[in-house]
Amino acid sequence: MRKSKQEAAATRQRIIKAAAAAFRKNGIAGTGLSDLMAAAGLTHGGFYRHFDSKDQIVAEACAAATESAIAAFFSTKSPQRGLKARIAKYLSPAHRDDPSAGCPLAALGSELARCDEKTRAAATQAFLELVDIIAAESGKTRPDVARRRALVAASTMIGALMMSRIVTDSELSAGILREAEKQLVNS
Repeated sequence: MRKSKQEAAATRQRIIKAAAAAFRKNGIAGTGLSDLMAAAGLTHGGFYRHFDSKDQIVAEACAAATESAIAAFFSTKSPQRGLKARIAKYLSPAHRDDPSAGCPLAALGSELARCDEKTRAAATQAFLELVDIIAAESGKTRPDVARRRALVAASTMIGALMMSRIVTDSELSAGILREAEKQLVNS
């Protein structure tokens, strides 16, 4: 029996959501199609009914993960208002320790750099959204200055989170997060 278009769309979204988490947790190269379909509660054979290629699901999962991360860390509806609070939340041990629910740029940065143009465009859009949100919180700062500062802040946040996950020394990891936060909130 064939699924309705609405059911197919819901299944597709479930696959994208599962893929976004799996890619952030295990990496793009470390996640096979059968892995992400299993995470969505489906069989590998159904993948090509919804997507043309792994590149397509990577691009769409990156966009979905970005939307989710921005909502979690920078939403205007967030109870933690203000840039300092949002930086602290982004550069927290909780975010470091749960890449599957966090920022895809920090979780997949080096892999995204090697992806196809469409996926890199989705990552670029994600980065620019983050920059725009940070710049918008700069108060009365001139827009060009706010944007330059936001480029540095976003890059620092992503890099610090990525490095805090890479290092094997827990004190160093915590120090990376702490010092990046200090630099960003005091600048």
